[in-house]
Formats: sequence, structure tokens, C-alpha cells
Amino acid sequence: MTDMHSSLLEMSGIVKHFGGLTAVAGVDLELERGEVLAIVGDNGAGKSTLIKILTGVFAPDEGEIRMEGVPVRIGNRRDARALGIEAVYQSLALVDALDAAGNVFLGHELWRSFMGISLLDNARMAAEATRVLKENVGIELDNLSEPTIHLSGGQRQAVAIARAIYHADLKVLVMDEPTASLGPEETRNTLALIRGLKEQGMALIVISHNLDHVFAIADRVMVMRNGRCSGIRSTAEATKRDVLGLIVSEEGAAAA
Repeated sequence: MTDMHSSLLEMSGIVKHFGGLTAVAGVDLELERGEVLAIVGDNGAGKSTLIKILTGVFAPDEGEIRMEGVPVRIGNRRDARALGIEAVYQSLALVDALDAAGNVFLGHELWRSFMGISLLDNARMAAEATRVLKENVGIELDNLSEPTIHLSGGQRQAVAIARAIYHADLKVLVMDEPTASLGPEETRNTLALIRGLKEQGMALIVISHNLDHVFAIADRVMVMRNGRCSGIRSTAEATKRDVLGLIVSEEGAAAA
């Protein structure tokens, strides 16, 4: 029976080796419904490897993952999506020549039949893309038919999120450096978008190097150093200096 008091997501004792390198060394992670958990740390700290294990890119060498208290196996991206776990990486993986609807439905196109011939149902895809962008992501695009290469950074981010939301019963959204390369206004829009998703009850994991952005959106901050968790702090109780100390201090793990 599922523990009614369990977290939405739990990762326990996660270990990942690449040859003689230990990229993740016994890391635990918990995520509650409607929570934004930020993961911070220097390059090579193990952040990306940990979330790639969660999203099915890598298999852990040791450890357990549980969703709603139930142990699960995530062997590939399909397994993760079936559990309601999706990621939006920094690259966004959009096809620049396609419009927003084309990207939202990429690989999942809608079809209609006309005189026995299957045709792309562009009108329905446009309508559905408009709906999910407005209702779930909180953005309306005036230029929905424009190739996404002409969209702003924040709009492209919204399209990538809409694609993740539409094609899964999404419970956990992982965002890798969502404000990287964005200007000030687009950054504010993206942070507002993340807060809006949280208000809808979605659980998010955000990887970021920017502590100002982290403290603007996250409930808790998990600091990784040399493949280990150096500590977890509540943004309501800790300061940026506290978190920075965990990032740079060799004694961070002892202080956690």
C-alpha cells in the first residue's frame, strides 16, 4: 500500500560511475507536490547526471527511485514520461523552422482523413497548442504561426514547456538552466512562468547557477559538490551567502 504521507518523488542512495569517475555518490532527493526544488553547484558537481538518471537518460548503478511511495524503474525517457516526469533542457530541442504548434506536436502529430487520405490536422494542432499555452503555461502568442526561430527566448521556453505538459500526465518538470542566455525582461517572464506552474500544483526541479533567480522561485535549495549533496536549505530561512558557503566549502557536507 502506498504511504499516504510519502513525498511525490524520492531518490535514495543514488550512485553513478563513469569508468573510474564517480559522478553521483549516494545522493538522496525528495520533492513534494507543488514544490520548486533548486539544485545548485559548480560545473561537474553531479547536478546534470542526477537529473538525467531521473529522466531516464542514464541508469543508476545503485539506489532507488520512488514515486508516491512506490519503487519504480526508470530505464529510458519513455519510462520517465509514463511516470509523469519530463525535462526541458537548456537547448530546448525545438525545430526552428516549425511554428509553435509544430513543435508542441513534434512526433505526436494529429491527423484527419479526407477522402480516404490522411492529412495533418494543422487547425486542431494550432487550437490545442494555443489552449495549452494559455491554460497551462500562462502565455498567449500573437505570432503562433511564425517559425520558432523568430520567437523570443522566453516564448521558446514556453513552447518547450507546453510540449512537455501536453504529452504527459505531468507530475514533475525538470528545468535545466531555464534563464540562461535570456535578457532581463525574458528572465522575469520565465521566473513568473515557473511560479505559475507551481501555483497549479506542479512539482519542479530547477538547475541554476544564478542564486538570485533561485531565491526568487524555489522553496528549497539542494547544493551538490563533488557528486554529493552538501546540504539542503529552505529559501525562507537561509540566505544566498549560506548557500554559497555550501557550494565552496569542503566542510559543507558536515554542516548539512
